[in-house]
Amino acid sequence: MAANVPNTFPKDFVFGGATAAYQVEGATTEDGRGPCTWDEDMHRPGSRFTADPASDFYHKYPEDLALCEKFGVNGIRISISWTRILPEGKGAVNQKGIDYYNKLIDTCLAHGVEPFVTLHHFDTPLPFFHAGGWLSRAIIPEFVNFAKICFDAFGDRVKRWATFNEPWSIAQNGYIAGNFPPHETFQMAKAIQIEHNLMVAHAKALHLYKTMGLSGKIGIVHTLEGKVPITDTPENRHARDLDDAMSNRFMLDACFLGKYSDETMSLINEILRENNGTLVTEPSDFDDFAVAAKEIDFLGMNYYSSHFLQTWDGESKVFNNSTGEKGTSVFALHGVGARVSNPAVPTTDWDWPIYPQGMHDQLVRIAHDYPNYKEIFISENGMGYKDDLVDGKIDDTPRIDYVSKHLRAIQEAIAEGVNVKGYYIWSLQDMLSWSNGYNKRYGLFYVDYKTQQRIPKKSAYWYKLCSEQKKIVPIEEVKY
Repeated sequence: MAANVPNTFPKDFVFGGATAAYQVEGATTEDGRGPCTWDEDMHRPGSRFTADPASDFYHKYPEDLALCEKFGVNGIRISISWTRILPEGKGAVNQKGIDYYNKLIDTCLAHGVEPFVTLHHFDTPLPFFHAGGWLSRAIIPEFVNFAKICFDAFGDRVKRWATFNEPWSIAQNGYIAGNFPPHETFQMAKAIQIEHNLMVAHAKALHLYKTMGLSGKIGIVHTLEGKVPITDTPENRHARDLDDAMSNRFMLDACFLGKYSDETMSLINEILRENNGTLVTEPSDFDDFAVAAKEIDFLGMNYYSSHFLQTWDGESKVFNNSTGEKGTSVFALHGVGARVSNPAVPTTDWDWPIYPQGMHDQLVRIAHDYPNYKEIFISENGMGYKDDLVDGKIDDTPRIDYVSKHLRAIQEAIAEGVNVKGYYIWSLQDMLSWSNGYNKRYGLFYVDYKTQQRIPKKSAYWYKLCSEQKKIVPIEEVKY
């Protein structure tokens, strides 16, 4: 990291916090909300946890937003639960759902916290999931209809929209790693098809927004994992390129090039050949891509870690470390490569490499490879940690160190000309982690899940200073 880069952020840089409806709201059957795929999944035999009451944001949001104002958090990522608005995914609108999000958005604005609203954050309505989910193109017009309802209801106040959160996670975790429903593994062809279908839905919803005369901006949130060959050999570089094409490049091309480049498709077709799959597209898809690529206002970039790749000729195998038992993760895909540990790079308890250089490199990569991008927000970044409550306090110094290093990576990218407009820490408060439950904590604010009490962590006090001073404050300056 360059020593001569100033420790400053632009005056309008957002210091935000991120949430997701299913992970934080609770109240999964309250006020007419219908079931999503996760409701069924978390009530299956053997499930270790459920989303009730989670962090009870459905009732506690006034307190959480007051904490935002007190601690300098001037932006919040929220998502809208599709089945709070349309309990069956389509059909009659649930007015109580509209009322809830109206109150939530108004309360955000009353506290000086700008809402950044995501339309889909993994919570596909259960009837659509049973009908094939994002493998079926039938869901695409239903999503666009849901988007229009939201734009109509909230578009007068919401000025920043994202169509999807992490399309890659929907594809990878559901159909390759198997730790999201429907818990299939090694289905690379299905994952690629889902990515394509999601990009079609994104393009259609984005263009719809642009036709409605609303004054806000719209983009998408991608998780952009860094990809690095573990050693610099042609074979390992190719494994890196294959993983990057499937995880990142395929969808970035759709969003910003308006097509899949020949080089990207060469890599994707190699993966499909090796896994006996095909990609089904329609000519109109690329018309939609081309239009939306000219209209997209921003990229939301979620970044937690990078992967170190080596060539892999064996059969696919994955083991998901969902309990924090360090050193247990395995991820090797036939026709792609193996993600391996790098002894020089520390990891979290969940085996995620702590590699802020990867954030810098992905930011620079976007600016170089997709120069028509307009602005980037780090829409999620943070550290899962087993926080200990001691004498009423949580000293999460490792989290502060993690976030400091990633904020520094942003400063370096800005110094190199990348237009980064804000940072949304994952997460605002502790909440449900999709496949890890409640022992993996990310929040600035500790949640006692028995009492729903909020306790600001040391990181909250530090983050407040960073927001106020628009710089990375040394931890020694935190009074806690």
